[in-house]
Amino acid sequence: MAYHHVMRLLVVEDEIEIQGFLKESLTEAGYRVDVAGDGGTAETLTRTHSYDALIVDLGLPDQDGIDLILRLRSLGVTAPVVILSARRSVDDRVRGLEQGGDDYLTKPFAFAELLARLRNVLKRNAPTAMESTRLTVLDLELDLLKRRATRNGEVLHLSPQEFVLLEYLVRNAGRVVTRAMILDQVWGMRIHPDTNVVDVHIYRLRGKVDTEGCEPLIKTLRGVGYVLKDR
Repeated sequence: MAYHHVMRLLVVEDEIEIQGFLKESLTEAGYRVDVAGDGGTAETLTRTHSYDALIVDLGLPDQDGIDLILRLRSLGVTAPVVILSARRSVDDRVRGLEQGGDDYLTKPFAFAELLARLRNVLKRNAPTAMESTRLTVLDLELDLLKRRATRNGEVLHLSPQEFVLLEYLVRNAGRVVTRAMILDQVWGMRIHPDTNVVDVHIYRLRGKVDTEGCEPLIKTLRGVGYVLKDR
């Protein structure tokens, strides 16, 4: 089973027409798109989902978009940000780029240009070819081409679903992932959120990864989720 990663975007835009247009157009372009009409909602969404990129308006009803970007950066959100704003002055654009934005596009805008700029920031943020086929955390290594996992050189006999789950944990090593995030990214939210499927799979995975004599890597944060130790 392959880990089919569809890039997920968060659009932070309070103008309903633009918000709807962006969601529909970006979805047609092949992305998964969430939308937020204010900074508070955006912050909540980033706590429960991993995004590949954000598109952020600066004129939000509850806070300035720059303050939101700085806040998200302080929370560990590293996804690239494309600022989409009616503020057109050189000072505004320079401030946006210096305060956490990776690109800046002014309104009114052409969707084709936004899409091109989005692809550019995603490409710059993409892993190298070697990183994309081999992931390593301490003595744990995943060969994505052979779909093989090893720990301290010993092959781990994982089911296809366990490999997908471990790949997700490794890609987020050092970061807390909630059950909702795992359900969303690994199972595509096709399972009811109250299911214990995540706990069952983590239990089985831990039994294969954290064997006797090895430092435990998969840590449970009770009531929160899980984290794969990276050091």
